Amino acid sequence: MHRHRTDRVPALRPSAVRGDLARGSTAALGSGPVHEGSIDAASPGPAGIPGTPHTGPAGAPGTPHTADDRSAAPTSPWWHRGPGVLLGCATALLGALHFLVVGAALGPFLLWPRTRPDALGILTAGARRLAALERIRRSVFFGDRFPEHYEASDRKILRYLAVRCSTGLLCAVVIGLLGFGVLLAGVLVHALARGSLGHAELLTQVLLGSVLLFLDLQGLHSLAALDARTARECFGPSERELLQQRIDELAASRAAVVRAVDAERRRIERDLHDGVQQRLVALAMLLGRARRSRDAEQADALLRQAHEESQGVLTELREVAWRAYPSALDSLGLREALGGVAERCGIPLRTRFDVGAPLPRPVETAAYFVVSEAVTNAAKHSSATAIDVRVALAGARLTVRVEDNGRGGADAAGSGLAGLRGRVAALDGVLHIDSPLGGPTIVTAELPCV
Repeated sequence: MHRHRTDRVPALRPSAVRGDLARGSTAALGSGPVHEGSIDAASPGPAGIPGTPHTGPAGAPGTPHTADDRSAAPTSPWWHRGPGVLLGCATALLGALHFLVVGAALGPFLLWPRTRPDALGILTAGARRLAALERIRRSVFFGDRFPEHYEASDRKILRYLAVRCSTGLLCAVVIGLLGFGVLLAGVLVHALARGSLGHAELLTQVLLGSVLLFLDLQGLHSLAALDARTARECFGPSERELLQQRIDELAASRAAVVRAVDAERRRIERDLHDGVQQRLVALAMLLGRARRSRDAEQADALLRQAHEESQGVLTELREVAWRAYPSALDSLGLREALGGVAERCGIPLRTRFDVGAPLPRPVETAAYFVVSEAVTNAAKHSSATAIDVRVALAGARLTVRVEDNGRGGADAAGSGLAGLRGRVAALDGVLHIDSPLGGPTIVTAELPCV
């Protein structure tokens, strides 16, 4: 029974975070970047390991994103960041009060092992609300964007809020010192206007004030950078989590490739056993009958039949070899190899090839088999009367799209499409299968050319 199935197949999706791994935006006052919601990708992004998207080395699916990779986005203007810094001082005070009041009230329960989980849950629930407020503050005033589906652990939330309270209160102290310095500068200007300040004392005050002003501004800059970094680590996956996700993707991709190779070997063995071998047996029987025949005319007829059978065996053997690996890919390239698919297809097939640069050999091979398998499935199972194939290169990403006007209901878990899934995933690509009942069926593969 056919059923509607829309399947997006990235290299691996250990969680919904895969689609939210992002390129990132730099945070306030020269601070580091933070994660933004992205693709599933787009990312590829196996690869990408989900998202971000994102193209290029830092954005290719399955590529671990580091802080350096996400540092190209512009910061918010200072008139947005300034109120955000001041509001952060107030929210830091709220966090400190939460730890002092709620923590003190729950202190005995936190010390007793039997009541510790419940007490910790109450403390964490309040911390999560304050962390959500901090996330809104970072998004509104600093333009930071974080993965929508990422949920930090309780330990990470508590650690973030503790650090945030410390940095926020320290930032309030630094801002207070800056305001006090402004008042002292006003007093100094007033004294200078009255003529009650000597030149030596003025020089001393200016030098001392300049040094203190530099230290004050540098402290604000560093605290803002620390604020952005802690927010990035709390509201998005850490570098350790990204690396672990990449390891999981590589392990799954390797297993998928092994399964695809085994399935391909079984298919070749089945084609040889059920097709070529049976025809060779028939050919041997014809030759044997011709040799034993005493009638010359009958022997000639058997030999002609054997000759025709040998031609059929050669044709079928070439088909098996072509399905295993088309030699035209090596000698003529992807465009001519796809032309061979169109020639062998029994359904009218239109091909549009918009590739203006050389492609890596693994990408060409994967693109060919995506087209070949999709066209074969359409010809065998969909009752289609027309197939449209488009291969386009945009930047560093090759998109292969195969659409037929058949009855739809393709099973994405079938052996053929499952093999494509492993082949595409091995290149950190993404496979989309959309096949509603009644059609059309659209198979789209996105392959990074890096």
